[in-house]
Amino acid sequence: MTKKRVLIIDDEFEIRSLLGKYIEKMKDYEPCIAKDLREGLELARNNDFEHILCDYYLSPNGNGAGRDDQTAIEFLRRARAAGITSNIIVMSGKAEVDMAVHVTKMGAVDYLAKPITFAQLEFALKRAEEREKLFKENVQLKQQVEEKYSFSNIVARSPQMERIFSVIEKVKDYKTTVLVTGESGTGKELVSRALHFNSIRKHAPFVAVNCGGIPENLLESELFGHIKGAFTDAVRSKRGLFEEAQGGTLFLDEIGELPMTLQVKLLRVLQEHEIRPVGDTRTIKVDVRIVAATARNLGELVRKGRFREDLYYRINVLTIVIPPLRERREDIRLLINHFIDKYNEVIKPKKVTGVSPEAMQVLMNYRWPGNVRELENVIERALVLTEHETIQIEDLPLNLYAMEVPSEGDGKGEFIPEALSIKKNAKKIEKRLITIALAKTNGNKTQAAQLLEISLPALLYKMKEYGLNT
Repeated sequence: MTKKRVLIIDDEFEIRSLLGKYIEKMKDYEPCIAKDLREGLELARNNDFEHILCDYYLSPNGNGAGRDDQTAIEFLRRARAAGITSNIIVMSGKAEVDMAVHVTKMGAVDYLAKPITFAQLEFALKRAEEREKLFKENVQLKQQVEEKYSFSNIVARSPQMERIFSVIEKVKDYKTTVLVTGESGTGKELVSRALHFNSIRKHAPFVAVNCGGIPENLLESELFGHIKGAFTDAVRSKRGLFEEAQGGTLFLDEIGELPMTLQVKLLRVLQEHEIRPVGDTRTIKVDVRIVAATARNLGELVRKGRFREDLYYRINVLTIVIPPLRERREDIRLLINHFIDKYNEVIKPKKVTGVSPEAMQVLMNYRWPGNVRELENVIERALVLTEHETIQIEDLPLNLYAMEVPSEGDGKGEFIPEALSIKKNAKKIEKRLITIALAKTNGNKTQAAQLLEISLPALLYKMKEYGLNT
């Protein structure tokens, strides 16, 4: 195992020798010594060090004379200019708060007061590594979030969704309020997040709130915050979601559920760009982009007097309408493959490679009233239940088959065989009729047998034969 290298820069021989011995005692580390600023910078530029221990009062020439209390600061400045990424820990014989603050601002990760014990040094090194690890994880997580909500990772290829991506690309960097509409489960929040994470605001917060999910008496405080004593339970002041989203995006989901009293206050925020916490007399300026979403017809709510007309026109500056899944069937196969890949990783050790042609026909013919969310749930369920390498028709919920039954004189849902052999297709047709009968009777086998005009024992035998365990 390669040891982590630690550079010790100190002009006192006894100090650097003692610290070197401490480092040698630690099995994961290896010491390197420098006696002055010049030598320390040269070593740091030409070698990879995990940590650098640097004395604050550092002699320029290494002989302990003519100390300059700026040389440690100078080391930090030059190290930063040279792109040195080591964890720099500054040491000093004086435990001064101002000194610690100064070196931290200059890029040091820690400050240790001399004399330094073995335990203190070991703890400081481990703490610096843990801090670095957390920083890298946060950077990685942020990159993953940005990638997750980038256009390239929204699973769609239909012309309707391509047009939506084009609109987002055009308006992403403007503060213009955006209204996202569409049926439940179409992905309104996903599109709203894509709008944020592809914009210049992506490094600021994206804060989401469901306007219908919070009681009316708490929603005002949740949005605008409150001061201590504003009401009975206000034992301390609290920042609202507008302040939490400062510089970023506030996503108001189900804005049609917003109470009329708060609609007035939201209108003021959109006009004045300021909020007033509950119980406060002062106003606070906010720089927040509003993205609102709804599955309801806001125009109809305006006509019924349940939504303010002036607020409607304020939030309806730019509208993105997400079509239901049944109107963009080109995306269904793509989404199915995406969800299979997603749940293969978390559900089954044996990988599911795809969907059988018969099951795919059912999935393509279904109207998906719950849209993408319902499709994801169906695929997750199928991966849990299936015992095959491909999802079979019996792995799908019964209600999907019921939607496939053609109405009189309507050819929709008609079975189109791959081959014209009666022998090969008889069992497929029989299996399909059984699944439809079970769907129509909600799984009641006795009633299904009556519809099929066969005995109950015959139905049970055939269900076992076809693997229809319902």
